[in-house]
Amino acid sequence: QVQLVESGGGSVQAGGSLRLSCAASGYRVCMAWFRQPPGMEREGVAGISTGGGSTTYADSVKGRFTISRDNAKKTVYLQMNSLKPEDTAIYYCAADSRRSYATLKQYTYNYWGQGTQVTVSS
Repeated sequence: QVQLVESGGGSVQAGGSLRLSCAASGYRVCMAWFRQPPGMEREGVAGISTGGGSTTYADSVKGRFTISRDNAKKTVYLQMNSLKPEDTAIYYCAADSRRSYATLKQYTYNYWGQGTQVTVSS
């Protein structure tokens, strides 16, 4: 069983930065961030492999967001820079205990956090 606890959400003006954290209990797992904008479907943002050596990003955030992990602290981070109003969403941390590499496909993830709100104002 893996429990995920997100933190770091909040409100920021366009062009600003936020860092999200996701603390994972249990064993080392492949992890990712997803987001759900208001009135829209949930979408993949970034993923990172079990060891941290491989990452994947949605085209909409490449060059602005960076996913990283500290396995000693069992924590995954999402550094979000140059934020835009369209980044406004509830951000969810997800874990996949069955694979070592990350995807941005929701169905591959079997554990989910509660979500944290990110609001970017223009």
